[in-house]
Amino acid sequence: MPRLFAAALAGTLLWLVPSLPTVHPNDNRVPAGHLRDGVLTLRLVVAMARWYPEAKDGPYTDVAAFSEEGHAPQVPGPLIRIPVGTTVDVSVRNALADSTIYWHGFTTKPAAANDSVAVPPGETRTVRFTAGQAGTYLYYATLGTVNYDIREREQLTGAFVIDEVGARTDDRIFVMDIWGEPTDSVTYPNALAINGRTWPYTERITATVGDSLRWRVINGTTRNHPMHLHGFYFRVDAHGTFLRDSVYRSGQGRLAVTEDLSVGETMQMAWEPNRPGNWLFHCHITFHVIPGARLVPSPESAHAGHALDPRSHMAGLVLGIQVKPSRGWVEPPRLSPRQLHLFVNEGPTRHHAPRALGFVLQRGDTPPAPDSVEIPGSVLVLTENEPTDITVVNRLAEATAIHWHGIELESFSDGVAGWSGHDAHLAPVIAARDSFTARLTLPRAGTFMYHTHLDDVEQLTSGLYGAIVVLEPGRKFDPRTDHVFVVGWDGLTEPPHLVVNGDSAASTPLSFAAMTLKRYFPGGRSV
Repeated sequence: MPRLFAAALAGTLLWLVPSLPTVHPNDNRVPAGHLRDGVLTLRLVVAMARWYPEAKDGPYTDVAAFSEEGHAPQVPGPLIRIPVGTTVDVSVRNALADSTIYWHGFTTKPAAANDSVAVPPGETRTVRFTAGQAGTYLYYATLGTVNYDIREREQLTGAFVIDEVGARTDDRIFVMDIWGEPTDSVTYPNALAINGRTWPYTERITATVGDSLRWRVINGTTRNHPMHLHGFYFRVDAHGTFLRDSVYRSGQGRLAVTEDLSVGETMQMAWEPNRPGNWLFHCHITFHVIPGARLVPSPESAHAGHALDPRSHMAGLVLGIQVKPSRGWVEPPRLSPRQLHLFVNEGPTRHHAPRALGFVLQRGDTPPAPDSVEIPGSVLVLTENEPTDITVVNRLAEATAIHWHGIELESFSDGVAGWSGHDAHLAPVIAARDSFTARLTLPRAGTFMYHTHLDDVEQLTSGLYGAIVVLEPGRKFDPRTDHVFVVGWDGLTEPPHLVVNGDSAASTPLSFAAMTLKRYFPGGRSV
């Protein structure tokens, strides 16, 4: 409990309560401690502080947070960044009044098992160890008074980076943490933050076409997070845990648009934007990026017509990236694009969902019936490098938007209403009874998906998602041999009712045609 001070003023007894220090969001640019003669000396304190995960004058919660002795508390905790071979001398003082803390991660890397050091209230513990193997790690502390099965208190988490000697240290580090606590059996206010802030108050990342961006992403939470980059592929150069990192050899990194980070996992990634515009990097679990991911939850507002403001339909684990054109950059021409029409329809309800929404592709000269629905949406079969304009006709009585997941495209067509595009030229919602034309020119063949990016929970669980197949030039899509399976969530049942191609069980047996599979390898060898 805070100490209370009494004072008499004009005959009135006042109780003066000292306010808690304010948490500073940590952008992980400045390493903590003092590094001298190969030894990092670091003095940490755990104390209560007031955390504003949104605006500086917005909602707040009081949390236990790390700070350096004599400095402001930080969420995430102070950055530990040192070269290989460094000896670390770190102490943690527990300034909490009523809880023992248990800290982890202050060991030589890689570590064989999770360590745990208890620090009772008012006491200090010190350890000394050699840093160990280069990589991306984290340290954290838990509170003995918190039941982590029903509450989330992950602000006591910090990045721990060990660099090769002489390596560049200008990459960016992003740490995710969550605060959450149930207020009743159905309400769970929570704040999901990256470097101490939740969208749209997270840092804006700025870049120029042609820049090389190198990031370290750390999951300091007890949930998994598939992290998705809009519009580009990134190279995964390492994927590890807080105990040990797995760094790929030079040139062996793999490409991804989404990388799943389980509890305590880390990754190093690199990418190069070759198109200007506004983009997003965010968790692809819907519940981690909707208005309910705010400390004070707010309802979805697509129906209210406020979705032009990106704050109205996204929150939580989201970073905004603004890429400016390089000098001399010119948008490539698009000649004679193929024209498609995709209708957003609502039909009779079925199964567990209260509504049945679907994307239906026009086939031939006649538009589909307004109440016809395909769940999942029509498979869009496109061709690599063929310009294609898809006009999305919204027949719903509400707004929607479409994100083309895993697709390299212009920013304005990316599907984040009020954000995609650049400067004042931002993509609108697809209003009720209106349309929007997305311009796609797909540089690589493969299998992708498209889905709503507005009022996500209701529209996704009602069926607004589908598959995209991009063929190499000259290839044809043959339903006898090209089988597409899309997994979705039918309605907001608990536990989730999963469906494959719109159903939980195939009504008829699947038939597969026999064929000869030939795969070509470099040098002309084939099997």
